[in-house]
Amino acid sequence: MKVKARFPAVLAAILCVSAGPGCHREGSQVLGEAPTASPVSLAAARGTPGSDTVTVTGTLVEKCPEAGCWFVLQDATGKLKVDTKTAGFVVVEVPLHRTLTVSGRMVTNGTEVLLAASGLRY
Repeated sequence: MKVKARFPAVLAAILCVSAGPGCHREGSQVLGEAPTASPVSLAAARGTPGSDTVTVTGTLVEKCPEAGCWFVLQDATGKLKVDTKTAGFVVVEVPLHRTLTVSGRMVTNGTEVLLAASGLRY
């Protein structure tokens, strides 16, 4: 009887493992803190004061080939470099051309304006 009682649980586990990869939905993976605010365009984000958190959505078009500690996001208004070093996550496993929603603060690094990410969803 113990074998019969375990069968449904074992079958369910096998189905979950085999069907899992095909059930992935875009927007279900979170790195760092999950973005919660409504996104603005990349152009609008550039005008956001550094002390304010901003959320943007765009396509991942380039990323650090070695450590995944930065990436470039693109939308209809342009491109923006995003730094993930201080957030404690990397984007090595995030595929190129994936749509991301990213939150963080705008910072200036020399002459470059970039988003210091606190988290993202893809």
